[in-house]
Order: sequence, then structure tokens, then C-alpha cells
Amino acid sequence: MVEKTGRPGYLQIADDLRRQIRTGSLAPGAALPSTAQLCQRYDVSASVVKAAISVLRTENLVVGQQGKGVFVREGAAEASVEAGAEGAVSTDVMDQLSQMRQTLADLGGRIADLEKAVFQERKRSR
Repeated sequence: MVEKTGRPGYLQIADDLRRQIRTGSLAPGAALPSTAQLCQRYDVSASVVKAAISVLRTENLVVGQQGKGVFVREGAAEASVEAGAEGAVSTDVMDQLSQMRQTLADLGGRIADLEKAVFQERKRSR
């Protein structure tokens, strides 16, 4: 199940599948569950699952075979461990972006309060 953490669902799914590849739950040559099965498992749409698989393809962890499915690439576990450090950086960046969004929202509220106070003061002085 994808959590509402601010991190996009497709990245959460890619993280989970990457972890399964790293730990050997999905061994080299093994087929990933079908798109329909992954949609059901994570309670998301097919486009979210396809985006997650696209991330894994970009990282060279899986390979698709037309009409057969998507399979874990040989040597993917080692590549996944190396990419793990990059994933941690990505998580840190996402956390920082989330904090920045919250700070900007807070500042926007404060500015709105100031504008309201200033414009009300001008109306009274006229």
C-alpha cells in the first residue's frame, strides 16, 4: 500500500521493488508480478505501476520482454546496493522539499494576514 508521505507513489513502489531485488526476494531472472497484481498490491492505478517499473528500467535493474513480462536483470542486486546510496539522497531531497513547501505555505499565510491588516488600516484612516 502506498503511504501518503509526500513522496510520490511510483517512487515508493520502486523503493519496495528495489528492496526486494536487493534482498533476493526477487532473484535475477525472476518475473515481477504483473501490472494488474502490482496495482492490486499497492492499491494504485496502472500508470503509477508503469512509472515505478520505468524507474527500475532506468536504473538497469529490470528488463522488459514484449508479451512476456518484466524480469529482474542479472547482477541487479549488486547494482541496487550501489544505487541505494543515491536513493537515500533522493529521500533527503524529498524531505527537504516537503519542509520548504510547508515553510512557504506558512509564509504565504503570514503575508495574507499582514495584507489584510494593512488594507483594513488604510480604509479606517480615510
